[in-house]
Amino acid sequence: MQKVPVIKNQEYELGIDNLGMNGEGIGRIEGFTMFVPGALPGEKIRIKAVKVGKSYGYGKLLEVIKPSDQRVNPRCEHAGRCGGCQLQHMSYSLQLEFKKQLVKDAMERIGGLENILIHDTIGMKSPWAYRNKMQFPVGSIKGKLAIGFYAPRSHNIIDMDSCIIQHSINDKIIRVVRKFMKEFNIKPYDEIVHKGIVRHIVSRVGLASGEVMTIIVTNGEALPHGDRLVKRLRKQIPGIVSIVQNINPDKTNVILGNRNIVLWGKDHIVEYIGDLKFKISPLSFFQVNPVQTAVLYYKAVEYANLTGSEDIIDAYCGIGTISLFMARKAKKVYGIEVVPQAIEDAKFNVLENNLYNAEFIEGQAEDVLPKLVDEGLKVDVAVVDPPRKGCDPRLLDALVHAQPKRIVYVSCNPATLARDLKYLSDRGYNVQEVQPVDMFPQTAHVECIVQIKRAESRMK
Repeated sequence: MQKVPVIKNQEYELGIDNLGMNGEGIGRIEGFTMFVPGALPGEKIRIKAVKVGKSYGYGKLLEVIKPSDQRVNPRCEHAGRCGGCQLQHMSYSLQLEFKKQLVKDAMERIGGLENILIHDTIGMKSPWAYRNKMQFPVGSIKGKLAIGFYAPRSHNIIDMDSCIIQHSINDKIIRVVRKFMKEFNIKPYDEIVHKGIVRHIVSRVGLASGEVMTIIVTNGEALPHGDRLVKRLRKQIPGIVSIVQNINPDKTNVILGNRNIVLWGKDHIVEYIGDLKFKISPLSFFQVNPVQTAVLYYKAVEYANLTGSEDIIDAYCGIGTISLFMARKAKKVYGIEVVPQAIEDAKFNVLENNLYNAEFIEGQAEDVLPKLVDEGLKVDVAVVDPPRKGCDPRLLDALVHAQPKRIVYVSCNPATLARDLKYLSDRGYNVQEVQPVDMFPQTAHVECIVQIKRAESRMK
């Protein structure tokens, strides 16, 4: 057995050649691979080996001896310690290149798909303060209240007063809730002993509408002095129209529970994407970057190549955002979603936008789609926008059985996307092109939209 040339807790110098899937630098010590968060290709660095395995290890960046010309100073004081961002030390142009390469590598290594047209990543003019949704865990550090993001690969909260990738109104919400909890001695949740009151602070902001929702996630129904908090939020948060208490008593990492109590105002906010209006409830999915969402959805319509005569299936439709974009140029759209509240919002959105050729069905897409096909529906175009785990295998089977001419696949995870594309490619579908969209600047995440067509031989 070859001896590992790296010893844990020892310091080393090495050069960085490439980037890993999470944006960490990759270098080698006597052929032994080391992953180093915060390092960039072309740099010479000094590290401390913090984890050493049989074939690779991880190093802590101690010093950049020779910096890359793509290195920039992070804007946030918490960069490197906070798990919210991974790429603030990287120029934005390099971030976009990295994300395109991330997609390309996944297509080739996982999907076995080579020579696929992968476009340059579509970036933002201003890649800051873009998130319309905040989800801050609440806990304690040495007995003191802590509100912020988790540190990488842990549930240790990095306490912070502001986050520069969030909408600025979120910082004000955090300050109001922090002061309230301290003043009235409201205990934060302790996930180890499952005690305490406030678990998370969640907010949604309508960038176009200006409407704001604040959600206080609690470990049970108790929220002492909740009326005081409502009064302060109403007075100090511009645009607030909804204050909700979400009840989550379960021992889980899932942020939101299934039960909501409206403390004041509406049970939703509204937001616009382009000229379409959408109702968004606490449990409904909505993309976190409204500027790039419009880019993504217009590209989805382009890839669907609609003539006005198509019947469309939109699996994982959420509140019907993509469905309604498609409905303006299609004959009929059937949206399928398992979350009841999202379906309620989707039906409301149909009425708000006068697009009555969209129909929404509650249920698992892998169950509903085969039934629709058995009842005689001929699917011309299918749209899928699954969670990070990708499509359920039964849904992929149902798609192949339905035989749509075109599939538009929206994904936030290149790895599961590539896996699913391989499945479809092996069953008579051709991947035409992939468009990465930078939905999450300063992070290692990337959104993709893919145009897929049924092979000509299958259309006869």
